[in-house]
Amino acid sequence: MYILAINGSPNRKGNTALLLEKVLEAARDEGVDGKIFHVMDALKDQENPFCMACSSPCKEACHARSAGLREACESLEKAAAVVLGSPVYFGTVSAQLKAFWDKTRAVRSRRSLVGKPAAAVSVGAARFGGQETTLKALHDMLLIQGMSIVGEGTEEDDAGHQGVCAQRPAGEDSFALERARILGRRLASEVKKAAQGKKTP
Repeated sequence: MYILAINGSPNRKGNTALLLEKVLEAARDEGVDGKIFHVMDALKDQENPFCMACSSPCKEACHARSAGLREACESLEKAAAVVLGSPVYFGTVSAQLKAFWDKTRAVRSRRSLVGKPAAAVSVGAARFGGQETTLKALHDMLLIQGMSIVGEGTEEDDAGHQGVCAQRPAGEDSFALERARILGRRLASEVKKAAQGKKTP
């Protein structure tokens, strides 16, 4: 039982990764494990990094030739919850994240993520630098997998917003770091609720 954080930035140790780690730290404090993967690792051995829709339904031909992509999708399907993270690129998600997500068509066909809790974080260069439009794009990606979107709100804190928005450098954005911690607690709570529901006869 774990929360999977997906770093959609080409930078494995950048602002987006830092925010995602803060989310996972807070979840671990609540007793729910977390792991992070970087989309660059899933795409690095791809002959073509972009989905060509070579078959419909998807036969995962690109997965057969890529250990990184295969492992990433296996981790995604086994996750109890997902938090997507992306820097702002022209008001939306990074090309790297979109390229990876487009290669999860077969995951969608299997309905592996339907109903699972999901959330999003984004980092921009300016205070109002497209973070919320990027969050909306991330939400759309999650919704089309059938996931249940949550924001960074809890009964103990406040109702929250769409997700975590940070200004670069994220490590100096105290408000965003606190929202990331709240989001981690919220996701942990949702995972525990789902686990309890499965145990109910």
